[in-house]
Amino acid sequence: MDTHKEFAPLALLASFAACFTAAALGALATTDAQTFYDALQRPNWAPPASLFGPVWSLLYAMMAIAAWIMWRKHAFQRDPALTVLFAVQLGLNALWSWIFFRWHSGLFAFIDILALIAAVAIVIIKFWSRSRIASTLMWPYLCWLAFAATLNWSLWRQNPIL
Repeated sequence: MDTHKEFAPLALLASFAACFTAAALGALATTDAQTFYDALQRPNWAPPASLFGPVWSLLYAMMAIAAWIMWRKHAFQRDPALTVLFAVQLGLNALWSWIFFRWHSGLFAFIDILALIAAVAIVIIKFWSRSRIASTLMWPYLCWLAFAATLNWSLWRQNPIL
């Protein structure tokens, strides 16, 4: 009997729990995010604040499914560094909200998001050799991060309070 398959539903739940815990930790820093974001000078291409929640929810769900697929492929068990790398990118993701929304540092938020982009790019590359589906599920996240980095840069440059 393959106990790995037996625990698959629990592993899927754990993947969602890990990803959405990172989301929740980041969200703790955004209690006044709407007011803060509305007060910023934004480029005309900046999305409304109401778009961020749904987009991030979808991206975290896709990350969780990708992680679960990698668990099913035994990738995390065979490569513990991959587990650490995935956790690091989740940590950098949560940290960005604290840096930007709580500590109001556009520069350090931009540095954080560049590190996050690098970590996610490495995750995508490492996932590719084991599961093209898991790797592909991470691409929208990377694309959104590139957009978010551009927005972060623009906001930092346009707003002296950052």
